[in-house]
Amino acid sequence: MIEPFAGTEALIAFVAVLPVAVWVAWNDMKFMKIPNTAVLVLLALFLVLGLALLPFRSVLWGLGVGAAVLVAGFLMNMVRMIGAGDAKYAAAMAPFFVGADLSLVLALFAACLLGAFVSHRAAKHIPPVRAATADWLSWTVRDFPMGLALSGTIVFYLLAAARLG
Repeated sequence: MIEPFAGTEALIAFVAVLPVAVWVAWNDMKFMKIPNTAVLVLLALFLVLGLALLPFRSVLWGLGVGAAVLVAGFLMNMVRMIGAGDAKYAAAMAPFFVGADLSLVLALFAACLLGAFVSHRAAKHIPPVRAATADWLSWTVRDFPMGLALSGTIVFYLLAAARLG
């Protein structure tokens, strides 16, 4: 049986993942880049937390899911659907969703993508926000900082898993 992060385990993962998710979202909005270090930290967190809190089989499945997402992400990057940083970050996030209800994860991603897009596009037209973040690259480029939506997805998933578990 593949067991997901749930209950207390999900809450522990949430606390550990939140700083990385904020770092990625901020960095993607400011520089339109997701640092490789953040991706590696997230993967390391999964390994440490997974080995401590999940059955070994779930950890192995999580790594397999992450590898599959990495391959899919690089293929999507090759045809310019997503950025390479987004692909790597999604692959590092994927193991945290192992054993989860896929419909919940996809619904959360859809909601986070819509919410992130609307709030990001609206925020750039608010003078105090714009003045405080004048050097953010995401205000002036056409591309969207997907790290914002991806970070929301993992954060809200872990909160939901803690609550529902």
